[in-house]
Amino acid sequence: MLEGKALLASASGLVDSEISAVNQLIRAEMNSDIALINTLGEYIIQSGGKRLRPLILLLSAKALCYNGEHHLTLAAVIEFIHTATLLHDDVVDASTLRRGNPTANDVWGNEASVLVGDFLYSRSFEMMVRAGSMPVMDVMAVTTNVIAEGEVLQLLNAHIAETSEATYLETIYRKTARLFESAAQLGGIIAEANPEQIKALANYGKHLGNAFQLIDDLLDYQSSSDEMGKNTGDDLAEGKPTLPLIEAMRRGTKEQSGIIKSAIENGEIDKLDLILGIVQQTGALQYTRDTAQAESEAAIEAISVLPGSDYKDALINLAIFSTSRTF
Repeated sequence: MLEGKALLASASGLVDSEISAVNQLIRAEMNSDIALINTLGEYIIQSGGKRLRPLILLLSAKALCYNGEHHLTLAAVIEFIHTATLLHDDVVDASTLRRGNPTANDVWGNEASVLVGDFLYSRSFEMMVRAGSMPVMDVMAVTTNVIAEGEVLQLLNAHIAETSEATYLETIYRKTARLFESAAQLGGIIAEANPEQIKALANYGKHLGNAFQLIDDLLDYQSSSDEMGKNTGDDLAEGKPTLPLIEAMRRGTKEQSGIIKSAIENGEIDKLDLILGIVQQTGALQYTRDTAQAESEAAIEAISVLPGSDYKDALINLAIFSTSRTF
């Protein structure tokens, strides 16, 4: 069985020419007569990324035999919205490293990052109009609102050690999984699939997005900065009560729970090594991985109604990748 990067490469290889076209479209649509937008935009493009959300849209459309070109435009739209959220996130979180490179806000400042993020949002809606589909516009209008709500919910939960697992799961759905859900759903919409298939793709994207974020949060306590492309312990420094910490507090001794509670409330990055030991000893990391695995399996089950094809197999491989990755 393929693992890690091989799973991702296998899936993306099926739509290699479409991904190249999407990348060209992204570069073209980033173009502006405002020099700073071009400079910062080129920096974002060059910094890479897995293009996972556009890939989901492309594969979903092809799995239902779509032969048009709107999937290219909408894949670029999905990536623009994702990138805009990252620009804004890095400002809110005061992050200095992403994908192994200095963040845009670290290089150009918070003001430029926020405003270029706004540009990407507005440009994405310009591009959406070209698809000429009200269902597409409806999905994405709601999605951008849900993402914004997720960002606010995460802000409200910051440094709150009593955050429940249910609230955490609601936050990651809004903040992360909803865009995965919409990417898959749009593939079905433009392919004019039946309601059952569109719903199946939406559920696939939702569960895949949840699995992806759960593993992201696990890796903050398990991987090196070089592997993740961001600073180890960023979540702790930002006071984010993610599932590894929530579960470790539930399972740990009173002393262990107190250490984690204090670290969340005060962003005590100096306690990272101590907390790494606690999340390992309590089984909180394995619990988080098991939760992610259940989401991955739910994603695969969701698309059982789709016809068999290499594209469906690729979607399944992405679900497997979501829980086997180390980056």
